[in-house]
Amino acid sequence: MSLRFVKMHGLGNDFIVVDAINQSVQLDPPTVRRLADRHTGIGCDQVLLVQPATRSDVDFTYRIFNADGDEVEQCGNGARCFARFVREQGLSSKTRIRAATRAGVIELLWRDDGQVTVDMGMPRFDPGEIPFVADERADAYRIEVDGTELLLGVLSMGNPHAVLQVKDLDSAPVLQLGASLERHPRFPQRVNVGFMEVVTRSEIRLRVFERGVGETRACGTGACAAAVVGRLRGLLEQHVAVQLAGGTLQIHWPGEGSPVLMTGPTARVFDGTIDV
Repeated sequence: MSLRFVKMHGLGNDFIVVDAINQSVQLDPPTVRRLADRHTGIGCDQVLLVQPATRSDVDFTYRIFNADGDEVEQCGNGARCFARFVREQGLSSKTRIRAATRAGVIELLWRDDGQVTVDMGMPRFDPGEIPFVADERADAYRIEVDGTELLLGVLSMGNPHAVLQVKDLDSAPVLQLGASLERHPRFPQRVNVGFMEVVTRSEIRLRVFERGVGETRACGTGACAAAVVGRLRGLLEQHVAVQLAGGTLQIHWPGEGSPVLMTGPTARVFDGTIDV
């Protein structure tokens, strides 16, 4: 099968985006892993699939596959690339697009400056919805990892996140600790792990170890999760610039009962065709 695709990225978090409306597409985990391989395939953090809407209140269905082949619920940087893709491919001329994901419906706004604002929905804190093993909700949880007790903020932004505040982001043990936390038994569906350094009340630095991928240059849902945790702890204002290795995301969250808004750029790298 010959597969047409577009390679895109949001702040270095890179994607293979596939139109499954105008071509027949069948993706299984081995195929996704082959496409995502940076030595023998195209290379990406996630494969994004654009499918027809299956309900009347959305424009498209948006599916996300991690580099290890697992289908996941949400990807914020991917959502921005999704919005640019459907406009440039002529699939929609709307400036406001609604897409159904495994985590629910998201709304994407194409801005005049070419950036995209994504309504990521409201963060979820109930342990059963994250999912996370805990008797009740708390703003912070103590978890033992490799013999050390850590204090984590835990929530869902459509996918599970744990956020650890650190003093020095550059020296944080992201790879070692991220890998241990990703598969910690208290996270039955694994977890994305954010390492957050608070710079000012309106700026943080962030590195994210994504489940099924490893450390990435940017993570949209991770940026949202970190901003939310910082707000809950009284450390941050409602509008925060999140500095990631690939660039900056703007996150806006007034507080509980409100959705998280994420704004950032996208880039189209190249178009191609591959036999799968």
